[in-house]
Amino acid sequence: MVANAIAQIPKGVEIRKSLVRITTTSQEPDYKVPWNPGSMSVGVGAGFVIDGNRIMTNAHVVSNARFIVVEKEDDPQHYPATVQFIGHDCDLAVLRVLDKGFFQNTRPLKSGGIPAIESPVSVYGYPIGGERLSVTRGIISRIDFQTYTHSGIDSHLAVQIDAAINPGNSGGPVMQEGKVVGVAFQGYSGDVAQNVGYMIPTPVIRRFLKDISNGRYDGYVDLSLTYFKLVNPAERHALGLPDNEQGVMVSSVSSAGCSYGVLQQGDVLLTIDNLPIASDGFVQLDGERVEMPEIVERKFKADKVKLDILRDKKKRTVEMQLTGNWPYLMQANHYDSPPRFVLFGGLVFQPLSKNFMDAYQVEDMRLRYYYNFFVTDEIYKTHPEVIVLSNILPDPVNAYLSDLRFQIVDDINNKKVRTLEDMANAFAQKSDYYLIHFVGSARPAVLERSAVERARDRIIGNYNVQKEQFVEGGLFR
Repeated sequence: MVANAIAQIPKGVEIRKSLVRITTTSQEPDYKVPWNPGSMSVGVGAGFVIDGNRIMTNAHVVSNARFIVVEKEDDPQHYPATVQFIGHDCDLAVLRVLDKGFFQNTRPLKSGGIPAIESPVSVYGYPIGGERLSVTRGIISRIDFQTYTHSGIDSHLAVQIDAAINPGNSGGPVMQEGKVVGVAFQGYSGDVAQNVGYMIPTPVIRRFLKDISNGRYDGYVDLSLTYFKLVNPAERHALGLPDNEQGVMVSSVSSAGCSYGVLQQGDVLLTIDNLPIASDGFVQLDGERVEMPEIVERKFKADKVKLDILRDKKKRTVEMQLTGNWPYLMQANHYDSPPRFVLFGGLVFQPLSKNFMDAYQVEDMRLRYYYNFFVTDEIYKTHPEVIVLSNILPDPVNAYLSDLRFQIVDDINNKKVRTLEDMANAFAQKSDYYLIHFVGSARPAVLERSAVERARDRIIGNYNVQKEQFVEGGLFR
C-alpha cells in the first residue's frame, strides 16, 4: 500500500456520517504587549463524532478559540460549537455543538486497539489542497514515547505512520478495520522527513475520555523522579543486585511531586504494581514491552501506585498517591488565557514561562538559567514564579532604568516577591517610594509614588494600555 495515495471513500460511505470539518477563529495572545487582545487567525482541522453527541479533535485545532464552526459532509450548514473539555498535555479536545440537530444522521465511531507494526491504516481529514474530505493510506512504522509538540514538554505514547500529517488532517481519525485506532496530530516538515506523521493512540484517547467523565479534566499524574538504567554488571554487583537484569536507580526526586518523602536518590526500583522493571526501564504490559512511565500514564489523580524497592541493600515496599508536578508546567506552552502581567510606572512585570521566552527570544544568561533549571535545581522553592522586568514604556517617571530590562525581581521595599500576586500587592501598598531589588544586582529600580500617579494617565494614553494588570491563574496550575 502506497503512503500518501489518495483513496476513495470506503464502501458504503458510512465514514462520511462520522467526520467533521472544523473551522476555528483564534486569537493569539501578545506576550510583548500583554494588554493587547492579540492577533486573529483562522484555521481548519478535522474531528469525528463519538458517543454522547460529542466531537473529538486535537487541542491545537481549537486552542485560543474565539469562534468555532463545524460542518458535516454533504451538509451546507455551518454549526457553531464550543470546547467542552481540552487537554493541552495530550493534545485532545471534546466539542459540543449548540444545535442538537447537527447529530441527526451521524454515527459515532468506535475505538479499536493499538495497531500492529506494518499494518495498514487510513488517515481522514481536510488537508491543504482542497475543501473536501480526503483519505490518505499509510503503514504503521513505529510505536514509541514522543514529545507532543502542542505542549512542548509532555511525552506520551505515539504511533508513527509513513503518511504525511498536514494542516487540516489534525484531529481526524486514523482508521483500521472500521474502528478508530488514533487521532492524527503532528508530523515533520518536508525538509526534515518526508511522509512521516504521528497519531495519538487509543490508550491516550481512552484515558482522556475517562478523565473528563466526572465533568472536569485533571490531567496527567507523574512519579516526579528521574532514574537511570542498571545494565552495567559492576554497578549491579556493588549495589547487591543479582544478574537478573532487573531494576533501575532513582537519580533525583522532585520535592513538588508525590515521590518526595517516599523515595530518595539511590533507591533501586524493582517492580511497579507487581510488574518487574527491567534494567533498561521497561516493563511487560499486556504482552508488550513498554517504558515504566506508561504504567503511571494510565492512572489518574489520587490513584495509588505500589513499588518494590531496594534501599541500602534491603528490600521494602512503598505506596504513594499520584499527583501532578506543577513546576514543570513553566516550560510548557500555555493557551486559552491572556498573558499575566503587572504594569506600574511604565515598568512591565511578567512571570517567566515558555510563552515569554518564545516571544522575547531572551539571550540573558541569568534568565536562561532560571528557565532551563527551574525544575532540576528546584528554583521553584524560592521563586514559585520568576518575576521579570520584561519591558519599559519610556516616560520621565522611569528615566534611566532601561539597563534593568530582563532583570529578575527579588523584593520590593525589602519584602520578597515570590509570585506575580506579590508584585501587585506590593504596589498596592501605600509608600512614598518603591525600591525594586533584582537578583544578582546591587542597583534597584526606584519609583516615586506621587510621580507614578501623575504619569499614569499619560502612559495609558501614549501606549494605548487597555488594562494595567492581569494576575489571575498563577503558578501554572
